[in-house]
Amino acid sequence: MNYEVQVLKMGQCQVPGPEVYWMSHWDTWETLHFWMVVIRGGGKNIIINTGPPADLGPLNEAWKAAIDERSQMVRQDAERPDAALARIGLKPSQIDMVLITPLQAYATGNIHMFTNAEICLSKRGWIEDFHAPKYHMHIPRKLRIPDDVLHYLVVTAPDRLRLLEDEEEVLPGIRAFWTGVHHRSSMAYVIDTPKGKLLASDSFFKYGNVEKDIPLGIMESLEECMRAYARIRKEADVLLPLYDPLVPERLAGKTGGGRP
Repeated sequence: MNYEVQVLKMGQCQVPGPEVYWMSHWDTWETLHFWMVVIRGGGKNIIINTGPPADLGPLNEAWKAAIDERSQMVRQDAERPDAALARIGLKPSQIDMVLITPLQAYATGNIHMFTNAEICLSKRGWIEDFHAPKYHMHIPRKLRIPDDVLHYLVVTAPDRLRLLEDEEEVLPGIRAFWTGVHHRSSMAYVIDTPKGKLLASDSFFKYGNVEKDIPLGIMESLEECMRAYARIRKEADVLLPLYDPLVPERLAGKTGGGRP
């Protein structure tokens, strides 16, 4: 089964260079674009990540305090999930499956909008990033899983939550494996496309992380990073870093998508 893939922008921000490139780029700021990945094929509409919450205030306050006043999520009205999906002829109610990586509000913030979708995320991450962290989490739970999203997942629609093993086939032609690196809930999703295997993950923010073998700056394990990047280079024909502004340009003509 081959799928078509395209991306929709959910917002953007700037971060200090060392957050993207470990122990380097000290004097630069890096722009990040937060992509929703839309996957279509086999009669299914699937997305990776749902974009940040409707209210960006708490997220931006936390980022300002932790990083810098310059590090603020900016989002246009056209970048809200319903508006962005409408441009490609889809409604949230038409999404059959939502794949999440990682458990952070900029990825989970609109899960409850997709009322007909199965919600897939890392079982390990559900435990270690939420239920039973192994160490103090520097990001508050509400900025990982907002209250309305948590209520939806555990009270309103718990039967729609699917916890993925570290290696699992999601659908024919789509498989997932746990990467770690960025968060305990970070995954790679590998999608069969007409141009080969496309791999999307938050374990690398930009193409340079994998292609130039520069570890992610904001990571939890260098060992996991080296292991994940070696596997990604071996398995992926097409890379899709979930925050790189170059993604639409690099995807053009490769996956039947890019950005509308």
